[in-house]
Amino acid sequence: MKAVTGEPEVHYAQTSDDIAIAYQVVGSGPVTIWMPSLSNIRAQWRVPALRTAYERLSDDMTLVLYDGRGTGSSGRRVGDLGLAAHLRDLAAVIEAIGADRVNLLGYYHAVATAVAYAAANPQRVDRMLLFGGAARMREAMSPAQTQALLSLVEQDWDLFADAAATAWLGWGSGENAGRVAEAFRTAATPALARDWFAEAARMDVSALLDQVVAPTLVLHRQAASQIPVEVSRQLADGVRNGTLVELEGSTPTLFVEGGAQDLAMASRWFLTGEVRREPAPTPGGPTVLTAREHEVLRLIATGRTNALVARDLGITEHTVERHAANLYRKLGVRSRAEATAWAIRNGAD
Repeated sequence: MKAVTGEPEVHYAQTSDDIAIAYQVVGSGPVTIWMPSLSNIRAQWRVPALRTAYERLSDDMTLVLYDGRGTGSSGRRVGDLGLAAHLRDLAAVIEAIGADRVNLLGYYHAVATAVAYAAANPQRVDRMLLFGGAARMREAMSPAQTQALLSLVEQDWDLFADAAATAWLGWGSGENAGRVAEAFRTAATPALARDWFAEAARMDVSALLDQVVAPTLVLHRQAASQIPVEVSRQLADGVRNGTLVELEGSTPTLFVEGGAQDLAMASRWFLTGEVRREPAPTPGGPTVLTAREHEVLRLIATGRTNALVARDLGITEHTVERHAANLYRKLGVRSRAEATAWAIRNGAD
């Protein structure tokens, strides 16, 4: 894979009810679909933290992004915004990319859709990572802070976008927050967003949880007040192979607060099924390598060339070079020989 420059090309999948769904594909390896909430994938690439997340995940896997019906670059003339409609969007994208098996990253309102798809298609879903949603979506949307925010949708769309980005999602201030707000602002019309949130609140897949066989990692921010931890715990307990991990921090979003650790954990989960929260790096503290960097280091230490490492891991030689450069920097080494010596001293296996 070549390094991502600019914005990836937008493709279109056609749903069974004839809605054009905009999607992008970057990277190589296992297919992971980052399912949308209220989205605009083209604008989201201009958010520095999100771009970093997309690029980091696509180092290890084929990352697929898409806009749900009525949002972003997808078809805007839609009537049905219920669960069945969102399932049609996902199915259309999976068919368009020709994937037999996928991982699902269900974010916010997409959590219910991910659960429903995994329950109906156990042979096609390898693993799921869920964050910010619930089996009964109204439970994730009921806190007073969330309801106050949603009341702004029709009253003041610009204020809603700004408040959603800064106050509710915790993007703070600066370029990230401003660009997230712009992504919200351009994701949909206020009228469609109103209907979209109303339909989301009606989604209830609690009866489907025990039909999900895919290993499922549910993440929750420990101090986030928008969604009670009990909601995330019920979701993890409800699926057959669910695991709840409570992350440090208070922002109800991933890949911002502790972004590097979130990304390492997500990548490790999708690649190996291993659940491990990487500690934040501290001066003089232990060196933190991602799951893929560990694999590259292990193979480099056996004397394999970059081409052989790429073949063994099913990634491109360019991607191996990027991982090698990153791990050299983290280890403070300058060559394959020094990296091999570090691996031997520290027992990398």
